[in-house]
Amino acid sequence: MTRARPARRVTIVDVAAHAGVSTAAVSKVLRNAYGTSPAMIERVRASMAELGYRPHAAARGMRGRTFTVGVLLDSIRNPFFAEVLDGVRDGFDGTDYHVFVGAAGFSPQDQRAMADAMVDRQMDGIVVVGPSIHPEDVADIARGTPTVVIGPHDPVDGYDAVVHDEFAGARAAVQHLHALGHRRIALAGTLGTPGNRWARRPEVLLEEGYRAAMAAAGLGEHVRVVHGRQYEEGGRESGTVLLTGSPRPTAILAWTDAAALGVFQAASELGIGVPADLSLVGYNNTSLATLTGVALTSVDQAGAQMGTAAATLLLERLEGRTRDTVVTTTPQVVVRRSTAATGTTGTTDGTDRAAAS
Repeated sequence: MTRARPARRVTIVDVAAHAGVSTAAVSKVLRNAYGTSPAMIERVRASMAELGYRPHAAARGMRGRTFTVGVLLDSIRNPFFAEVLDGVRDGFDGTDYHVFVGAAGFSPQDQRAMADAMVDRQMDGIVVVGPSIHPEDVADIARGTPTVVIGPHDPVDGYDAVVHDEFAGARAAVQHLHALGHRRIALAGTLGTPGNRWARRPEVLLEEGYRAAMAAAGLGEHVRVVHGRQYEEGGRESGTVLLTGSPRPTAILAWTDAAALGVFQAASELGIGVPADLSLVGYNNTSLATLTGVALTSVDQAGAQMGTAAATLLLERLEGRTRDTVVTTTPQVVVRRSTAATGTTGTTDGTDRAAAS
């Protein structure tokens, strides 16, 4: 029996001949080069689709680009990262770039190893989300590979950054709760990953914003912060500590939506109703906040917008920009059913009722 001979791989020369253009024109379309006309792009891409052309990554690497981008994060458990990844994907939509994800864990050393692996595979750019990898390591990597960091507010050094104004977000959350009449407003926060050298991390800015907002509202005496671990289990631990203390807070701001769900669980276990006895605000405004039965008021961190901004910054770097750039997203409180005026709760003291009236 004679075996059919495999078809020859379609090359850039085949595409050029099919489209009736030069190989240089096809190359410009592949590189998304500036000045390429929409008509040319449409013509070449139509030929690529009809011929089934697929760029050869190794050959691209030898020419200087592989058209691959790596996204480095600690874990896929964080629902906010899903929002960011959607934004990164949307940012590269319509280009020839493919996005690869590496979940490296929380160790700075493991994250550096993952970043090095991305560099060794000749990825054209790297997006580092919520890093534990040391800032000096990021600066070192960025000297050879365009890099964008999402999260920390530390000064940039040869790379770009996308940050969110957590200080303003925490302040807006406290103002929302105070307007509802709450005075005993607590924060279920976190210290972050041990060994993390980033000084201006999101959780740091959020706590600063919380404390500043409480002071501005004349509630400094009611400031209470409990630091917990990551995700739901940390929120449950922090919530248990806060809700079994005296005096018990009538409202809690959690540093993520996942942590807020942990607080929600702790309240349920203690027989405390949300929002009947406790108003609860999360942070991120992820899909968790919209779950039936939760309806969590949350501060929108614009995760998808942050991811798209990171993709745009990488594309600009790849096209020659050298100036370091920082993009900041603005928070917005999205009100749902987990917060209510103190006059509707069963645990509010007389002082809080007066503040609500």
